[in-house]
Amino acid sequence: MNTINIDKIWSGYRRNKTKATKELLIEHYAPLVRIVAGRLGIYLTNYVELDDLIGYGVLGLIDAIDKFDHQKQVKFETYASLRIRGAIIDEIRKLDWVPRTLRKKQKDLTKVYEKLEVENGHYPTQEQVMSELKIDKDEYYKLMQETNINSLVSIDESEAYLANIEDKTVPTPSEQVENQEIVDTLESAVLELSEREQMVIKLYYYEELTLKEISLVLGVSESRVSQIHTKSIAKLKGKLDKYNISFPL
Repeated sequence: MNTINIDKIWSGYRRNKTKATKELLIEHYAPLVRIVAGRLGIYLTNYVELDDLIGYGVLGLIDAIDKFDHQKQVKFETYASLRIRGAIIDEIRKLDWVPRTLRKKQKDLTKVYEKLEVENGHYPTQEQVMSELKIDKDEYYKLMQETNINSLVSIDESEAYLANIEDKTVPTPSEQVENQEIVDTLESAVLELSEREQMVIKLYYYEELTLKEISLVLGVSESRVSQIHTKSIAKLKGKLDKYNISFPL
C-alpha cells in the first residue's frame, strides 16, 4: 500500500470511523507490531510466545489508531510504536512472573558493577564480574538476561509522555551536532565489539531480524544468539553510560 493510499484511508477514517477502514489501517501497520514485538521478544521468548507478544501489540496498535491526533507534529509510526510497546509491557506486567528474588538480583548486580568500576577505574569486564560473583559463563549470561527482563517490565510508559511527544522534522543546529555525536560514539562502541557481536547487533537493530532468523543466519541456537546479544548490550551500555547516552532495549 503506498503513501497516497494510506493518506486517503486516514482521511476517510477521520471522516467516518468505520470498522472496514480501521481494518485497513490495522493491516497496513501490522508489520510494525511484528518489529516491536520481535525486539522485545529477544528478552521474553523464553517466557512468552512471540505470537502472544504480537497479539498484545495489536491491541496497542488499535489503541493508537483510535487515539492518534493528526494535528500534532508526530508521525503515526512513532506514536504507534510507543503504544504497541506499552501494551506488550502492560500485559507482561499483568502476568506478574518477575519474582522479588530477581529484583534483588538486579540491585545486587548494579552494586557489583559500581564497586568494580570504582576499584578498577573503568567499566568492569565480563570476567571481572564473574570473578566477583563467583559464577561461570552460563550463570553470567542467565543473570544478564534475567536482569534485562526485569528492567524491561519496570519501564513506565506514561500517558503524559505519549500525549506530548513530538516528532519535529527539522532539528535545530545544536540538535544536529548532538545527534551526530551520539551516532559517532555508538558507531565507535560497536566497532569495539567482536565480529560475531557486531553481526548480531547489525542483524537485530538494522536488518530487524528476529531471534530465530538470526540463529539461522549464524548457525547457532536461539539461546546462544540471546547470550551474544546480552553480552553485546552490556558492553555497549558500559561505554555509552559514560556519555549519558542510553542504548534502546
